[in-house]
Amino acid sequence: MAEGAPWLTIVGLGEDGLNGLPDASRDALSRADVVMGAARHLALLPPPGCEVMEWPVPFAEGIAQLLAQRGRRVVLLASGDPFWFGAGTSVTRHLARGEWVALPAPSAFSWAAAQLGWPLEQVACLGLHAAPLTRLRPHLAGGAHVLVLLRDGAAVGDLAGYLCTMGFGDSRLHVMEALGGTRARVRHVMAAQYDLDDVTHPVIAGVEVAGQGAVLPAVAGLPDAFFAHDGQITKRAMRALTLSALAPRPGEMLWDIGAGAGSVGIEWLLAHPAMRAIGFELDARRAARARANAHALGVDRLQVVEGRAPQVLAGQPLPDAVFIGGGVSGPMLEQLWQLLPAGVRIVANAVTLESEALLAQWHARTGGTLLRLDMAEAAALGNKHGWRAAYPVVQWSVVR
Repeated sequence: MAEGAPWLTIVGLGEDGLNGLPDASRDALSRADVVMGAARHLALLPPPGCEVMEWPVPFAEGIAQLLAQRGRRVVLLASGDPFWFGAGTSVTRHLARGEWVALPAPSAFSWAAAQLGWPLEQVACLGLHAAPLTRLRPHLAGGAHVLVLLRDGAAVGDLAGYLCTMGFGDSRLHVMEALGGTRARVRHVMAAQYDLDDVTHPVIAGVEVAGQGAVLPAVAGLPDAFFAHDGQITKRAMRALTLSALAPRPGEMLWDIGAGAGSVGIEWLLAHPAMRAIGFELDARRAARARANAHALGVDRLQVVEGRAPQVLAGQPLPDAVFIGGGVSGPMLEQLWQLLPAGVRIVANAVTLESEALLAQWHARTGGTLLRLDMAEAAALGNKHGWRAAYPVVQWSVVR
């Protein structure tokens, strides 16, 4: 192996093994000192004329074994495109760029789109091998097309059951096994009528979403009924205004202090798949409820930290925006001002006279925008209707 040349080649395999592989992939395999891969991938190839190492389960345990092969010509086998819900990034994050090269094959998503005639750029593609089916939740809207990589045949039945539970049993499922190989099989069934018991791995399901289930709106301010809560929740209209003030941008991190039901952090995460959020909640029951709400709405990546602010904030990854929905205090604002770097957006809502006065003081001290929001909802008044006023909310927003 020439000095400075990549020692690792990641080869994407199709379901027919060497058949259809480009010459570069065949050449890498013929020159390898070691071939590593899962048992399923190794079984797709004839015995190579070199050392063979089966990648262990769980996957992370194989990283050290791979790194120990530095200095030898190593081929790592992967499925299709290693960098689309594949092993590629899990491996290359441990290597310098010049140490590896990747030779992808068509991904399962490409095979599935070609089978169904779906425009891939308009299809939601999800890898749910080891992730909850609830990540499908934001995509459940009539007419949507989704491709879902699944762990095994049983998971396809779980997918059909989930669709029915959410009110989308009329969805059409396209169950596709071993696409691109001699074992390829494609079957079509309605989710509510799913009865397949012989689906084998590898499997990808296409979903044509249909039904009368509740669809998540695409703008901030989900109806309160989407969240389990005990009354400790930023209500719909106020939540929409709060998220507007927080101004989420792709890839940013939110601190939601006093998370309650987790509604603000959840809607922050729903704004873009690259968003991150940490909710801080003192009450253990509310913290558990926030986690459950996040899971149910497809953003189980919400991290909920139990503890009292501001003490619990120490050591956490610094945010791009902070929301204080409850328990705002002078010491908390003082610590935030010392802790946060310039440019962080802070939004705080206050209901009590004392917290209103505190926000007015900080507005005078640091600037920003101070709003008083009065809302009322029509309610029955005898056989007529009148306005039922909510407590006014004072909102302070500022850039540190």
